Parts: sequence; structure tokens; C-alpha cells
Amino acid sequence: MAELLNWLFGQYADYSTLFIALELIAVIFGVSSVLLASKTNILVFPIGLVSTAIFVYLLWKWQLFGDMFINAYYSIMSIYGWINWTQNKHNTDIKKHHDHINPTSQQQDEHTYNADAHSAIDVEHLNKKDLPILTVLAAATVAFVALVYYFRPVINNNFSFDGAVLGLHLFTWVDYTDMLTTALFLMAMWLMARRKIEHWLLWIIADAISVPLYFYKGLTFTALQYVVFTLIAIWAYYEWQRRYRVQSHAAYA
Repeated sequence: MAELLNWLFGQYADYSTLFIALELIAVIFGVSSVLLASKTNILVFPIGLVSTAIFVYLLWKWQLFGDMFINAYYSIMSIYGWINWTQNKHNTDIKKHHDHINPTSQQQDEHTYNADAHSAIDVEHLNKKDLPILTVLAAATVAFVALVYYFRPVINNNFSFDGAVLGLHLFTWVDYTDMLTTALFLMAMWLMARRKIEHWLLWIIADAISVPLYFYKGLTFTALQYVVFTLIAIWAYYEWQRRYRVQSHAAYA
């Protein structure tokens, strides 16, 4: 048991108390944001911003640049998603107010949907118009992260080319995996901001890959966070599917 605990948490012996505390805070806010997202609660974005902002700082210090840019992108997309969800919530509230004034018998039966009225966010399925944007986003992400890792020796050398050795032969399996997960995460975040149900499928795949990846990187608390993320994402996918069915029934009632 002692050996297992040392393997899981031994690396934290070299970390400052501040770094450990910040990682724990970021993990707590990160898990909270995913739970809020599963319930289509708009607070997912301000809560998530706290987590991503902390991780940007920590990952820069740890020189995990691919992960850092993921969280920087999350922060930007959280602002976009916050605006998008707020606008949708406003439009949905107007519709529900109209339905409340002139209710039908079937609308009155939609107690499950109305029970979540405080969220008031309509969800949608992925459509063909989203695919070109996803393709461009994935390609641009892989290219950008590859470029960052290609010039990593320069970055680690205080952005100096003196003595820095560059080349694809320096890439490791971690770097290639990081490119894949970064692309998946960025696509998922964009789809989430657009309220697309399928974003949970991308989260599930990327979160599952990230568990062993973060264990390997020595970030045990973050790895455990992704275990929780994977389980929540599986449940949330079916929750959003349920919400979509009830939402559609209410719309045509």
C-alpha cells in the first residue's frame, strides 16, 4: 500500500504547497463545472473559468504547453458559451412564458422538463453544417500543438535558438497523444458552447485517454479528475439525450 501511495503521490514531495492547493482547487471547480454542464446549468461557464485559469498558470509552470493551450482555449470558449447559452436561455424563457399563458394539456404533462426550467437551455444534435468547422478546428489544433512541441527546445531555452536541437525525432508518444486529446477537447468544447449533444462523446474518448496520460505525467490529482470526468460524461450524454426527447415532445405538444 505504501508503495502504491508513493507511486501515486510521491511526485508531490517536490511541489510547493501553493501548487498542490491550486491543483486541488482547479480539480474541484473542474468537476463542479462538468456536473453543471450535465444539467445544462449556465453556471458551468463561470465555474469552469476558475478551473481553466488556474490550470493555465500551473501547466505553464510545468511546461506542459499542449495542455496549457487547451485550458487557455477553454477559457475563451467558456466566455463564448456563456454568451450563447445566455441568449438561448432568454429566448427559451420567452417561449415558456407564452406557453404558461396559453398552456395545453400535453404541455402541462411535461413536468420533467419544467422541473429543470431554472436551466432553460435547449440542446441540439450535431448537423452537417458543423462538420467543416470541426475538421478545420481539428487540423489547426494538431498543427499548432505540433508546432509548439517542435519548438519546445527553443521555448525551454528561454526562447533562444542557441544550442537548441529541433526535429520530429524528438517527439514522444506523449506528444502525439497530447495532439490527439487536444484536438478532441477543443472540438468538444466548441460543440458544448453550441449546445450539441455529441460533444459528450468526444469528452468521453478524450477523458478516458487522459487518465493514463496524466498519471504518466505525474499529475495524480488531475488524472483522478479525468476518471470522474469520464464517468460523468457517460451519464451526461444519456441525460442530454433524455432532455432532447422531452424538449422535442414539449415543442410539438
